Amino acid sequence: MKQTELKEFLDEKADFYNNPSFIESDPIQIPHQFSKKEDIEIAAFLTATISWGNRKMIIQNASKMMELLEFSPHDFILNHQENDLKLLNKFIHRTFNSVDLQQFVKSLQHIYLNHKGLESALLISDKSDTYQTAIHRFKELFFEIPHSNRTQKHISDPMKNSAAKRINMFLRWMVRKDSCGVDFGIWKKHNPANLSCPLDVHSGNVARKLGILKREQNDWKALSELDKKLRKFDKNDPVKYDFALFGLGVFEKFS
Repeated sequence: MKQTELKEFLDEKADFYNNPSFIESDPIQIPHQFSKKEDIEIAAFLTATISWGNRKMIIQNASKMMELLEFSPHDFILNHQENDLKLLNKFIHRTFNSVDLQQFVKSLQHIYLNHKGLESALLISDKSDTYQTAIHRFKELFFEIPHSNRTQKHISDPMKNSAAKRINMFLRWMVRKDSCGVDFGIWKKHNPANLSCPLDVHSGNVARKLGILKREQNDWKALSELDKKLRKFDKNDPVKYDFALFGLGVFEKFS
């Protein structure tokens, strides 16, 4: 397939999957339950954090988290007392358990009280055109308060060559300006041109089958390779192709 034909094919698939019906079966439905900016971004961050495994289970457990946070995640995180954290004691999603959730609540409070919130804490502060150093820096801020070492694994570090799939998905949700109403685009200080696709087994396999990714591991080096290709197709909104790659892999079994 020629590059022009490949771009047309991916544009068509992105348009097909990037529509409100996508929300119904996707974890992004959880933050869509909120209207306040901080509630949306916290719900999105926590949902993205547990987004691995069975999608129905992800949605079910993300809903449970919102219930435990009394459906006011921002208010709970800012104003919780130590005693309130006991409410979270029975939460578990695969390897993310109540110890991790309690730590995330404390660390998010720290981010909002001391680092101006998630939007500011994840800003690209160097001259980079990707979020590699921004995510690395965010992880440092997140865990600069006392924490359990076991919880650190739940935020990936691209500087250690992780593809950081879940936090890149969260960034897509928050930053990408979407006329179709799936992604929120509420982080106005960020530039969608700097976003990277959330690279997982599905999108990676589809990208390889289409010839836009050669590297076999799903790591940051592979993501950088994919970035270069997708930014040639659309320099302003490269991550829209996540809809195409994901849809082809999950719904069409293209890979």
